[in-house]
Amino acid sequence: MGGCKVIFIGHSMINANQLKATNFTDEQKETIDRMSQYQVRYSFFNHEHLQFDLHMRQATIQAARDLFASKARFTTFQNAKCNDRFWRLTDQGGFQLKYGNLPSDAIRDIFQNGTLYGFECATSIVIIFYKAVLESINLDQFNRIYQGMYLRDWQTDDDLPIYTRRGNDFLPGDCLYFNNPQFDPNKPQWRGENVIDLGNGLYFGHGIGIKTSEGIIESLNTRRKPYATESAYLLSQVTRLDDHYLFQFSNEAHQRRHTPHFLAANKIVGKIGQCSFSA
Repeated sequence: MGGCKVIFIGHSMINANQLKATNFTDEQKETIDRMSQYQVRYSFFNHEHLQFDLHMRQATIQAARDLFASKARFTTFQNAKCNDRFWRLTDQGGFQLKYGNLPSDAIRDIFQNGTLYGFECATSIVIIFYKAVLESINLDQFNRIYQGMYLRDWQTDDDLPIYTRRGNDFLPGDCLYFNNPQFDPNKPQWRGENVIDLGNGLYFGHGIGIKTSEGIIESLNTRRKPYATESAYLLSQVTRLDDHYLFQFSNEAHQRRHTPHFLAANKIVGKIGQCSFSA
């Protein structure tokens, strides 16, 4: 489908230009453009599902920008910090939601009181994804399914399905990874950087900021070991939320009294740069 510029909705092929005629943001139009140009087939249950995916990607982009504006600090697990009104800081540098607090309030607090928080880049991506889901699904569903929320590295609730696969079909709202093969061994936190694709050639990486691909690479190259000769680079892999699964928790599905199918014991396993995770 390389040159035909179509997206599959249900059993129909829809021309990307028709979709872009709808009232979408620039980032959403860019997403539709990229979907239609890649060799990967993008398919959705219906128009509401496509709208949900585009909305969640826009919410991911906004959450990344808001986290940058929050002044939350980049730090290692050993020096992690959080607002103890909502979270208990574990010995491993993770944040465990305290009993009696709503997950939605606790996630929002990170963005509203960012100076009280410090964490590394993988945790920042999970926080961004949680915020995007919060802005995209039914609020009661969010607070029900994420009651046991724990933030550390790539550890997530079973019902926040994040998956990683090889490929270069990057879309706005995706998490990408810049690898830094010759990082300074005294600063292993800079072995690479997880970033959110903001669209329009920009990326957000916690601890680096909002930069172009070249800017991210330049920042990582300044954190290499002495006499390093190999540059940082963008890996050919993409990490994203499973919109097909999360769509069942949307307001549209809730209004139809759709009964969600939970992941339960199913596990999604992936690898991001040097980090392996299971959800």
